[in-house]
Amino acid sequence: MSETGEELPDPRPTTAPGVAERIDRLPVTRTHRRATVVVGLGLFFELYELFLTGVLSSVLLGQFGLTTAELALVLASTFIGMFVGALVLGPLADRLGRRGAFLLNLAVYSAFSLLGAFSMNAAWLVVIRFMAGVGLGAELPLADTYLTDLLPARHRGRYIARAYTVGFIGVPAVGFVAHWVTATSFIGVAGWRWMFVIGSLGAFIVLLLRRRLPESPRWLESVGRTEEAEAIAARLEDEAHDVPPEPARAVPDRVPTALPAPAAPAVRTGMSALFARPYNKRTGMMVVFHVFQTIGYYGFGTMVPLVLTAKGYPISESLLYTGLTYLGYPIGSALSLPLVEAVERKTLVVSSGLAMAAFGLAFGFSNTMMLIVAWGFLYTAVSNVFSNAYHIYQAEIFPTPLRSTGASGTYALSRLVTAIMPFVLVPVLKDDGVGSLFAIMCVAMVVVAVDVSVLGPRTTGQRLEAVNA
Repeated sequence: MSETGEELPDPRPTTAPGVAERIDRLPVTRTHRRATVVVGLGLFFELYELFLTGVLSSVLLGQFGLTTAELALVLASTFIGMFVGALVLGPLADRLGRRGAFLLNLAVYSAFSLLGAFSMNAAWLVVIRFMAGVGLGAELPLADTYLTDLLPARHRGRYIARAYTVGFIGVPAVGFVAHWVTATSFIGVAGWRWMFVIGSLGAFIVLLLRRRLPESPRWLESVGRTEEAEAIAARLEDEAHDVPPEPARAVPDRVPTALPAPAAPAVRTGMSALFARPYNKRTGMMVVFHVFQTIGYYGFGTMVPLVLTAKGYPISESLLYTGLTYLGYPIGSALSLPLVEAVERKTLVVSSGLAMAAFGLAFGFSNTMMLIVAWGFLYTAVSNVFSNAYHIYQAEIFPTPLRSTGASGTYALSRLVTAIMPFVLVPVLKDDGVGSLFAIMCVAMVVVAVDVSVLGPRTTGQRLEAVNA
C-alpha cells in the first residue's frame, strides 16, 4: 500500500514456468525410466543391425562368391540407406513429432531386415540392405533428441548413457550369435539368414512398446501445441509425487538449477537454418566431427573381422575374437555412466578420442591372440565412452525446433562416410596392411579431438535453453 492509499503492484514475478522449466525441475519418474529402457531396446537392435553386415562379411564372401568390390558394395549399401534415412526422417521429427518418426523408422527397418533373410544373390542383398538402412538412418539421432527433450537437465547425460548401455549389448550379441549360428542351419535354413530374422522381430516388438511413449513436451510447446505439452508435463509432475526426495548434494557452479530459463529466441527451422547464424559454427564443427569420427569408430567395428582374417585366423576363430573384442562396447558404455555428468562432455569427447587413437595403433600392430583381444577390448571400451558422450552432446547444442534436424543432418554425413569407407579401407588393408589401416584411423581421431576442443561449447548440467539462448 502506498502513502496515498493506492495498492502497489506485486513486484514478484507472476508468470508461470514454461513446460521446459517444469521438466527440468522434476526428479526421474517412471515415465523417464520406461522411455530410457524402450529407447535402449531400439538402440540394441539398431546397433545389432549396424554391425551385422560387417560381422557376416567373411561368411558372405563364401556364400555368394563375392569379389572385393562386390563386398565393399554390400558393406556400403546399409550406410548409404542410413544417409538417406537420416536426412529424411530426422527433419521429419522436427516437423511432425519425435514419436511418429520413431515408429516410422522402426517399421521400415523391421520389414526390410526380414526380407534380407530371403536374399538370393548379392544384388538382392544390396537393395534390401539399402532399404533397411533408410529405416535405421535416424534411429540414433532420434534417440538422442527424444531423451534430451524429455529428461531433466541434471539427469540427462546419465540416463542417455544408460539407454546406450542397453543398446550396445547388441554389438557383442551379434558377434557371438554369428559365431554360434553361421556354421550350421535350422529347419533347413542357413544360420546367417536367421541373423536377419532376429533383428526384424526384435525391432517389431520395440515398435509396439514405443507406441505407449508420450510425445516430447518440449517439441509440442515449440510448435504451439501448448495444451498437449502441459498435459504431459502435468502427468510427469503427478508421477513425481511418488518419487522419494533426492539426497542433498553440492551443485557445481555451472549448473544453473535455481535460475529461470532465458526467453527462448525465435528459431528458423529446416536444414538451411543450420548454416545461418548463430548455429553455423556448431554445424561446421559437427560436420568435421562426423566425417572423421566415423573412420575411427565405425572403421574399427566394421573392419575387425577382415583384419583378423588378414592376420591369418580362420573365419570361426575370427568371429569368436570379434565377439570378445566387442564386449568392450557395452562395458565401455557402462563405464561412461559416472563420467558423463561428472566430466564436461566436451572434455570427455576429446580425451576418449585421443585414447582411441592410441589403442587402435596398439591393436593394429599386435600379432598374438592375447594382445589382439586385450587391445581390441580396450579400444571398444573407450570408444563407447566417446560415443555416449558425443551422442548426448550433439543433441544438446541445437535448440528444440532444430534439435532433430541438426543431430540427424550432421550425423547423416557419418553414414555417408561409412558407406565410402569399404571402398577405401578394404584396398588399404589388402595392399598396405593392417598397420597403414590403423594409422589412418589414428590420424582421424586426432582431427576429431582438435575440432571439438577448439569449437565445442560446454554443456554438462546446463539447461538446454541456456545452452542455446
